[in-house]
Amino acid sequence: QVQLVESGGGLVQAGGSLRLSCAASGTFSSISIMGWYRQAPGKQRELVAVITSDGSTNYADSVKGRFTCSRDNAKNTVYLQMNSLKPEDTAVYYCNADRVRVRGYEYRYWGQGTQVTVSS
Repeated sequence: QVQLVESGGGLVQAGGSLRLSCAASGTFSSISIMGWYRQAPGKQRELVAVITSDGSTNYADSVKGRFTCSRDNAKNTVYLQMNSLKPEDTAVYYCNADRVRVRGYEYRYWGQGTQVTVSS
């Protein structure tokens, strides 16, 4: 079993910054993709940013230039540095680990979610 533990959410004023962290633990041999999704009230979950094990990233257009996704493969941890936050960034942010190799099979896992609230 693989667990994803998130930290770093909270309340911040518009224009402020937050840094999210997500550490993966358990029994696995590799994680190809780690990243972040978010879900605002009444909306579908959407991709925010993902990063591959070799450092390639993909961002939602709405966060490009403001958010930075990074990863420490040795610690199996992914980060999301969020700058210039806007009220529309308010959502529950979920960590995701995709193509997690466990005993020859690949799985996808989600964290429990962390609330980010941006006040205007």
